[in-house]
Order: sequence, then structure tokens, then C-alpha cells
Amino acid sequence: MIALVAYGAGNLRSVANTLSELGAPYEVVSEGLAIRRAKKIILPGVGHFGQMMRSLDVLGVREPLLERMRAGVPFLGICLGLQALFEGSEEAPEAPGFGLYPGKVRRFANSDIRVPHMGWDQIEAQPGSCPSKLLANTSSPPYLYFAHSYYAPMVPATAATCTYSLPYTAVLEDGNVFGVQFHPEKSGKTGLQVMKNFVELSSRELFNEP
Repeated sequence: MIALVAYGAGNLRSVANTLSELGAPYEVVSEGLAIRRAKKIILPGVGHFGQMMRSLDVLGVREPLLERMRAGVPFLGICLGLQALFEGSEEAPEAPGFGLYPGKVRRFANSDIRVPHMGWDQIEAQPGSCPSKLLANTSSPPYLYFAHSYYAPMVPATAATCTYSLPYTAVLEDGNVFGVQFHPEKSGKTGLQVMKNFVELSSRELFNEP
């Protein structure tokens, strides 16, 4: 069963509809016990970083989420769900992220570009990285739908980047932990394939076992 974490995110229903289209069993959850028994976890996110992290803390699900990620349970963070994996965000300096990856999420500062970064854009696999599991069987280069004003830094776990005045993490893959800055639930057939790839991941694929 996939746990779809509910904390007030506006894209929850769209993500749920995508899972239903794939025939993937899921449960909308908002408490730690359900997260602790989940086989896979999806954290959707739109809106404000601080509001999301405070909501997760009020619900008491921060630690269960971290426990399950550290235990090897497949996790997918979407948009703010990706940003939550880092130490924090300029959008809410007082609200700590999960801190699994170094660095802070920052606002696009180039005055020559429109903020937010809104609409369809292409992403590019990181040179030298292993083939992306989430992007398997998608077009090259993949075009996905973005809607965000803040971007995650590039780290060793960055599997693909998008460039919008500067390159940033568009896809993060690290064992069982995955994150995407774009919205697969709004990205047509390519986004559906990304979700399908996550839903169908096996433990052997996650850790590149023979």
C-alpha cells in the first residue's frame, strides 16, 4: 500500500487521481502509525515551505517519515516534498527541513526571469550519474510541468537538472529516496510514466542488487 501524506497540500487530489489511473493501491494518511506500516510513501506539496513543515510537525509525522526513509522504504517527494529533504528554505528560515541533504532551498534571484518558474520545461540527466529510475521510458529530453519560486541546490544525489537562469535539482535519487521539483500529476504522459516508474520499483532496483 502507498501512503499518500495529507497535510493540506492542494495537489493531493491530483496525485491521488494519477495513482488511481495507474491502478496503484494507496491510502491517504495523516498520522504516524499509517506511515510506519506503508510500503511506499508519497509526500505531495504546493504552497509555503514553512506551512508544510509546521503542518507535518503538528500532525506528528516528521519522525515517522524520517524513520521509514532511513529504513529503506521508497519515498517520493513532489515539489515542496523534494525541497523538504534539504536543511531548510529561504522561504521560511525558522522552519527546519528533514536535513537529509546539505544546503538550503533558495529563491530565484535573477531579475531577468519571471518568478515563479511556471510551465513546461525540459530536464537533463546529470553527466556521469546512473540512469535515472524515475525517468526510465520517458522522452529525451523529458518535458515536465513546473510551478515554483524556490529551487533546491545540486547535490551528489541529483539525478537530473533543470536550468532556469541557473541549474538546480529537478530529480533527486538516492537509494530509496526520490524527489522531483516538477509536478508529474500535471505533466501528461511523461508525468504518468514517472509515477508508474516509482509505483513499480522493486527493492532490487532501488539498491542496484543483481
